[in-house]
Amino acid sequence: MKGLPETPVLICSRRKIREKFEVLSRCLPGVQHFYAAKANFHPKIIREVVSLGMGLDVSSPGELSLARENSLPGEKVIYTQPIKKEEEIALAREHGVKALIFDNPHEAKKIARVWKGAPVLLRIKVENPFCVVNLSEKFGAAPDDAKELLLLAKDLGLEVRGIAFHVGSQTTNPSPYFETLKIVRRLFNIMAGEGLHLDLLDIGGGFPIAYRQPVMAAESFLKPIRATLENYFPSTEIISEPGRFIVGDACYLLTKIVGKARRKGMIWYYIDDGLYGSFSGKVYDHADYPIHPLKEGERKPSVIAGPTCDSFDVVYREAYLPEMEPGDYMVFKSMGAYTLASASNFNGLEKPRLIIQEEEEIEFQIL
Repeated sequence: MKGLPETPVLICSRRKIREKFEVLSRCLPGVQHFYAAKANFHPKIIREVVSLGMGLDVSSPGELSLARENSLPGEKVIYTQPIKKEEEIALAREHGVKALIFDNPHEAKKIARVWKGAPVLLRIKVENPFCVVNLSEKFGAAPDDAKELLLLAKDLGLEVRGIAFHVGSQTTNPSPYFETLKIVRRLFNIMAGEGLHLDLLDIGGGFPIAYRQPVMAAESFLKPIRATLENYFPSTEIISEPGRFIVGDACYLLTKIVGKARRKGMIWYYIDDGLYGSFSGKVYDHADYPIHPLKEGERKPSVIAGPTCDSFDVVYREAYLPEMEPGDYMVFKSMGAYTLASASNFNGLEKPRLIIQEEEEIEFQIL
């Protein structure tokens, strides 16, 4: 097929990134959005989201360096890793970040040693049966412990700004947001009674995108969150940390079949990217990417495997595909988030290139 770039390659639409940002801006007016760099920290993606006016949610010195490279002031950066090295805190202090996150007394004391007067948010735990990746097992204080921790941070001389939470990655129901916001409102009131007036709220990310299964329309998903924020926090500064929502479905992966075999009655297709590359998101992020073979024909049960020598590197064991041959192409959609970011160079293979386009310049025969 003529006119296609060398594979494997991630092709990202600038227009789609803008559209997703516009949806958030329209549906959550007044909320400041800090792009979660961990979702895809490719320099081209970072430059694109910064050009839209977004801040950055960073959680490592490497991600913080992206803020410096893009001349982002401290007010446009939040450092959300709850457990940090002292060296990280010092770097965050040097950059003057908007806030640091903590969730336990040891971390609060560590921050106070390195950065007296540091602006901090307490991250609380969220119960959420609707998320694909639970982010409250490893991090987050129990809400019942919040008062004690916030007062400790105040006594340590930290600038206690407010509370942060993350309902979990790829949350398919908005109810955990407004249920958690009710808890946070109660905590704000309790702390006001203690003479500590909180003025900053971080609602995290977790807004879903469609993979092989549909999800609620973004406008419908965000509507009750907006209503709860307006009812409970009319005068509070609010920030969010969207990552997947911004870049996830803005990118697709173009791959080529490099080999074919029949094993136990099944056709196996070997492509030039796999679980150690962009499909690492199937392992770490539990994502199931839509498959689009660029060929027509009767579809039969098939296996799609990656290019490495490891037998673990099987991307799909039950894919329905037309009869294809080495040299044919496949497209996998919604591959912008947690794919390239967690890809490796196992077997000495290069990670896919990333191309950003203004529009959908490459026309496929079947999509």
